[in-house]
Amino acid sequence: MNSSPSENLSGTHVLLVDDDASIRHLVAKFLRSHGFKVSVSADSRDTREFLAHNAPQLILLDVMLPGASGFELCREIRAKSAVPIIMLTARSDDTDRIVGLEIGADDYVTKPFNPRVLLARINAVMRRSMLPRDDGPAGLPRRYRFEGWTVDPLRRDLINPAGIAIDLTSGEFDLLLALVEAPQRVLSRDYLLDASKNRISTGFDRSIDVQMSRLRKKLGAGDETSSMIKTVRGIGYMFSPPVRRE
Repeated sequence: MNSSPSENLSGTHVLLVDDDASIRHLVAKFLRSHGFKVSVSADSRDTREFLAHNAPQLILLDVMLPGASGFELCREIRAKSAVPIIMLTARSDDTDRIVGLEIGADDYVTKPFNPRVLLARINAVMRRSMLPRDDGPAGLPRRYRFEGWTVDPLRRDLINPAGIAIDLTSGEFDLLLALVEAPQRVLSRDYLLDASKNRISTGFDRSIDVQMSRLRKKLGAGDETSSMIKTVRGIGYMFSPPVRRE
C-alpha cells in the first residue's frame, strides 16, 4: 500500500455532519480508505445525541442543516469543547468563512471540493491540535506569565488568573504563543501567519483580525482599549504587557 499524507493520523475519529447522503457516503468512504474512523450524522438532533456519548477528534460540519444550522451547532460545541471543527459551506463568498471563524471553527472548505483538498485541511488541523503535550523543543520555556495569566506551550494550555483553563482553538493558541514570545514588539500579519504555520490562512485579509478579536474576548477584554493585544494599523499587532518566561 502506498504511503498517504494521513498515515500518521491513522485511526483518528472524524464526525461528518451533512444532510446530503451522497456526500456523507463519498467523504466517509474516502476518509476510511486513508485510515480514519468516520461516524456520520445528518442533522443537528442526531449530532447532539452522538456528541453526548462520543468524543470525536475532529468534526466536519456542514453549514446548511435541517433544524439548527451548522453555525448554531458550532457555537454549542465550542462552548463545551476545543475539538477541531472544519466547516463545509456551499457559498463561495467570504460571509460563511468569516462567520465560521468568529464562532470558533478552525477552518472551512467550500463545496464542491476535491477530497484530497479536504484531506490536506484535515491533516493540517489535526497535526496542530495533536502536538505532543509532555515534551517540546529544546530550550522552549515551560511557561509564560503575564498579569496573572499563564501560557504553557508544552501542554498548550491557557490558564486565567483564577486558575481556570480557557479553551482555545489550535489557531488561537498559535497566535497567542507568537504574541507572548515577542511581547511589546509589533508583529506583522504575515509574520503571524508564518508563526502559526499558516493554520489560519484562509485566503482573505480578515482571517487574522477575526482570530485576534476572538482571542481578545477570551483574554477578558471588552474592547480593544482594555485589551492586552493592540492593533497597529496598517502593520499588525502588539502584545502590550511584559511577559515573564519560566
